[in-house]
Amino acid sequence: MTTNDTYLAIFLGSKASPRWKAWTALPEAERRAKEQEGMAAWKAWAEKHHAVISAMGGPLGKTKKITEHGIADVSNEMGAFVVVRAESHEAAARLFEKHPHFTIFPGESVEIMPVLPIPGA
Repeated sequence: MTTNDTYLAIFLGSKASPRWKAWTALPEAERRAKEQEGMAAWKAWAEKHHAVISAMGGPLGKTKKITEHGIADVSNEMGAFVVVRAESHEAAARLFEKHPHFTIFPGESVEIMPVLPIPGA
């Protein structure tokens, strides 16, 4: 692997999406069963790829945005993250094909980006 073999994966999904609305419209027992199925699949994904997971990350909570004008509560589509190692950007992306985030849960996508070295460090 190269020195730039670390990738950040951000799990995205909108609570305004049709997928999310269909998820929340499920009867509670059915949704709970799908949640259990999804968590088992997510755990299986993590076990399958444990050798390349640098930081398991996890679900993300409510967001605060800090600017020169102060601190505000904001909303975005980020739901979770994980850090992986891979030989290439493409190889990192392939790790998330058919991920339970969007095959079981109502998530919409996973975005993968390289973690670059700090310039001048």
